[in-house]
Amino acid sequence: MLFGAHVSAAGGISKAIDHVHEIGGNAVQVFTQSPRMWLPTTHTPEEITRFRTRRREARVKSVSCHALYLVNLASQDPAVRENSLVALRATMETADAIGSEAVVFHVGSHLGLGFDEAVALVEPALRELLELTTDDLWLCMENAAGAGGTIGRSIVELAALSDAVDRHPRLGLCLDSCHWWASGVDVSDPVALDAALSDLDARIGLERLRVLHVNDSQTPLGSNRDRHELVGRGLIGDGLATFLSHPAFAGLAAITETWEDKGGATADLDRMRALRRRGLRRRNRAG
Repeated sequence: MLFGAHVSAAGGISKAIDHVHEIGGNAVQVFTQSPRMWLPTTHTPEEITRFRTRRREARVKSVSCHALYLVNLASQDPAVRENSLVALRATMETADAIGSEAVVFHVGSHLGLGFDEAVALVEPALRELLELTTDDLWLCMENAAGAGGTIGRSIVELAALSDAVDRHPRLGLCLDSCHWWASGVDVSDPVALDAALSDLDARIGLERLRVLHVNDSQTPLGSNRDRHELVGRGLIGDGLATFLSHPAFAGLAAITETWEDKGGATADLDRMRALRRRGLRRRNRAG
């Protein structure tokens, strides 16, 4: 398993590699533009070259780009859908330029329209974006915590989106531990986690898992509230050992999005590694 964090790209996108290297990570996630503005960021050829060079030097094995928070491919407002598509296109293009393996995005919310109707709005945009994927760069839907009309709150919903684009071979998944917990999947319980992953495998395929977001939760199981907490410091707590040590996740990038930046401190990534080791020991004892 690879370990890393979502880090700032302030001062140039290549700075993300510098930052994750400072905290001892070999995987990174970054925004390619401001997450709360439609205006895309222009990255100079020099910055893109430096990103690729620094990645090799720092031995960062996985890079994912997170799309901005404003994206809503299910909006009934054509202008919002178009802005979302343009923003995602820009993220895909930057991701390809820097050599990223995944663009992670939230599908959005149907805002009361209904899920089936929302799929009809999302499907053409997904097809267009998937044309920008390559053998190396995948488009990855992230599971949602389930508040309001958010899309992707269950494996059933994610599978419906995959089916809508004929199970495109480069439509992947990003699983967030906090979101899954909030949507009612007890990621701390081996039996519940096994069942959820078996369902995912049957409906979508485990081979589509490309990135993990490893976040603890401030809110209870099934709360449908997306409130991240530092790894091992929330209500999932030591239970993240079960999540991090599951065999289905071996080799994936485990990215924490909630961490304490203390000028190069590695404590958060060290806790993730320790939790995985603890979980593996328990699995070995259980046989």
